[in-house]
Amino acid sequence: MGTRLKSWLGLDKQSDYVREYFYKTNMRASIYMSVVVIVLELWMIIRMTRTIIEGNLQAQFWHLTEKYYSNYFLLLSSGILMLLFAVRALYDHRKCRFAAIAVIIMSAAVCLFEVKMLKEYSPQTKTFSDLQNYIILMLAAVSMIVFSVLLLTNGEDKKWESLSVMYIFSFECINFGIIISANSFYTGGQILTFLTMELFVICLLVWRPYMGFLVLTASYLLFYYKINGMIDLNTVGSFKGVIDFSTVKTGLGDGIKINGFTMWLSTLMFCISNYNKTKSQAIKDEDLEQVNSYLSKISVEDELTGIHNMVYFRSEADKLMGYVTTDRKNIVFLFFDIINFKYYNEKYGFHEGNSLLKSVAGMIDERFKGSLVSRFSDDHFVVLTKYEGSAEIIADMCEKIHNFEREVHLELKCGAYRPADNESDPSLACDRARFACNSIKKHYELNYRLYDKALEEKFRLKQYIVNNIDNAVENGYIRVFYQPIVSTKDKTIVGLEALARWQDPIYGLLPPGAFIEVLEEYRQIHKLDCCIIREVCREYRRAADNHLPFAPVSINFSRLDFELCDIVSELKGYASEYGTPQDYIDVEITESALTDQQDYLKNAMRVLEQSGYKVWLDDFGSGYSSLNVLKDYHFDVLKIDMKFLSDFSNNDKSKPILNNIVDLTRQLDMLSLTEGVEDTEQFEFLRSIGCERAQGYLFSKPVPIDELRERIYKGELRINEAYMK
Repeated sequence: MGTRLKSWLGLDKQSDYVREYFYKTNMRASIYMSVVVIVLELWMIIRMTRTIIEGNLQAQFWHLTEKYYSNYFLLLSSGILMLLFAVRALYDHRKCRFAAIAVIIMSAAVCLFEVKMLKEYSPQTKTFSDLQNYIILMLAAVSMIVFSVLLLTNGEDKKWESLSVMYIFSFECINFGIIISANSFYTGGQILTFLTMELFVICLLVWRPYMGFLVLTASYLLFYYKINGMIDLNTVGSFKGVIDFSTVKTGLGDGIKINGFTMWLSTLMFCISNYNKTKSQAIKDEDLEQVNSYLSKISVEDELTGIHNMVYFRSEADKLMGYVTTDRKNIVFLFFDIINFKYYNEKYGFHEGNSLLKSVAGMIDERFKGSLVSRFSDDHFVVLTKYEGSAEIIADMCEKIHNFEREVHLELKCGAYRPADNESDPSLACDRARFACNSIKKHYELNYRLYDKALEEKFRLKQYIVNNIDNAVENGYIRVFYQPIVSTKDKTIVGLEALARWQDPIYGLLPPGAFIEVLEEYRQIHKLDCCIIREVCREYRRAADNHLPFAPVSINFSRLDFELCDIVSELKGYASEYGTPQDYIDVEITESALTDQQDYLKNAMRVLEQSGYKVWLDDFGSGYSSLNVLKDYHFDVLKIDMKFLSDFSNNDKSKPILNNIVDLTRQLDMLSLTEGVEDTEQFEFLRSIGCERAQGYLFSKPVPIDELRERIYKGELRINEAYMK
C-alpha cells in the first residue's frame, strides 16, 4: 500500500506530538459535545416528566421509561462523565471528579432498570431488538460506573481512560440517535436525532478516515436494520391505544435510501477533510515547536559538543557569583586550550577534529560534574568550579588528553583565576584565566598556571594595548625599525624588513612580542599594519626628496589584514599618495596564514602580483603544510625560518635540509633568504649552498632608519649601489 494511500486512510504512523495534538483536539471537542448533550438531555427529561404529570399518563409511564427514560439518563450520565474526563485532561481540574458520584447513581439506576426489563422479557411481547437494547444499555451503564470509579480513585490524566470514555460516549450518542429516530420514523416522524448525533460524533470529533468509515457504515447499517425489522405485526396489539400503527410505514423507498447514502457520503467526506486539516495543522505546529525548541536549545547549548555555550555560562556564572550562599573564597574560573588542535584538524580533517572536540568536552564535563562547564570558542573551554581539588583533576586530564592523540601530539593547557571578593564580572574572570593559559602555551613542561600578580601586570598591559592602539596610531607612538637583508655574494644591503615598535609615553618602548599577538587576538592588527605601510611609504618619500639611500622594504601582513580590511587597497592607496614604486614594497605572508585556504586571501595575493608587488613566503618550515603551500601559491622569495639554524653546529641534519630547500627554491624560480643568521659559520655555509640572501644579528638588529643610515655612513654596513641615491 502506497504511502499516500496510507496517509489518506489514516494508517500512517504519527509522531508523539501529532498524537498528542489529536488527543487534545478531541478532548476540547468532547467538552462542547458533552455540554450540549447534558443541556438537551436535561431539557428532554424535564419536558417528558412534565408531560406525564400534566397529562396523567401514568399508564404509559413504564412504556415511556422503557423506550426513552433509560436512554435519556444514560446519555446524560455519559455526557457528564465525558465532560469530567475532558476537563481533567485539558485543565487538570481534579476536584471536579467528585461529580462522578452523580454518574454512578444514574448509571446504577439505569442498570437496575435494564436488569428488571431483562427479567420481564418475553418473545411474545417483545422483539429481539428490544432485547438487544436492554443488554446494550445495561453494559453501557456498567461501563459508566467502572470509569466513574477510576476517575474518583485516580486524579491524574490517563489517555486510555479518557479515550475509552470518548468512544463509549460516541457510541451512546449514536445508539440514542438510532433508537429515538427509529421509533420516530415508524410513527411518521423524522430521523433528525440520528443525523444530529452522527454529525456530532463524526464531525466534531477527529477520526482517522478508516475509523470514521467503519463508525459511519456500522451505524447507518444498524439504523436501517432497526427501521426494517422493528415492526412486528404480531405485537401490534400489545401497544393499541399507545401508538397509532395505521401511520407506520412498512418499507424503505428508494428516495430514503438515496438520501441516506448521500448523508453517509457527505459525512464521511467531512470526516476525511477534518482529519487531514487537523493533521496538517498538527504537523505545522510540530515543525514550529521543533524550530522553537532548536532555537531555545542553541541559545544555551553549544551545537557541536552539546555542553553549554558562553551566553548561558555568563548568565549563570553571574547569578552564582551573586548568591549569598556561594563560597567565593573557594571558586575558580578555569580556561582550557587544546594545543596543536589546528594541526590535528589539518591532518585528519574537520570531521575528526569535531570528534576530538566532542570527546574533550565530554571529558571536561564528566570530570567537573555539577560545575558550570561551557565551550568558550574553537578548541577552548571554560569551567566555574570549586578551587579545592581542581588542580588534581586538571593534572589527570592533562595526562588523559594523550589518549585522543594520533600522530599529532596534543597537550591540554589550563589557566585559572580566583576572583576577589568584590569582583562579579564573569567575562573579565574568563579573560584572566585565558591570559594565564596563554602565558604557558610555549612552555611544554607546564600545563597549569594560576593567575597571579606577575600576570596581573601583563594583563593590564594587554588591556592597555587594546584600548590605546587607535591613540598610538594617531599620535605617532608606532615607530618603524628596519633590519637589513644582505646579499650573500658581497654582504651589501639589498633590502630591509620593516618591524613595528611602540614608543609609549607610559610603558616606554614596547617590543613586538608585547602587542602583536594581543592585537591579533582582539582583531585590531590591521590598524597597526596599515600604520606601518603608511610610515614606510612616507619614509621612502623623505629619502627620495632628500636623496638618501633607501632599499626595498618588506612588510609583514597578517592573515587577519585580508579579513578585517582591504589591505591591498590600503597599500596601493598609500603608495600612490607618497609616490612609492611597487618594486620598493614587498609583502611578507607567513606560512601559517595560508593553511586556512581562504579564497579572499588567494584573490588578494593575485591582485598583489598583478599590481607589480613581490610576495614573500615568511617562516617557511615552521608548519606542517610547507610543500603544499609551495604547490598552491606563487612566491617571489622564500624566507627560511630561523629554527633551521638553531643548534646549527651540533645538528648534522640541519645542513642537508637547508641545502635541499635552497635547491628547491632554484627549481621553483624563487629567491632564497634565511633569517636568524648570527655567526660567520652559518653565513659561510649559506653562501656555499647558494642561498642568495641572509638576515640576522650578524649584520644588524632592527634599528630606526636614521641609525641604520649612520652605520652606513660610518662604513659598518654597505648598501647595494643600485639603491644609492
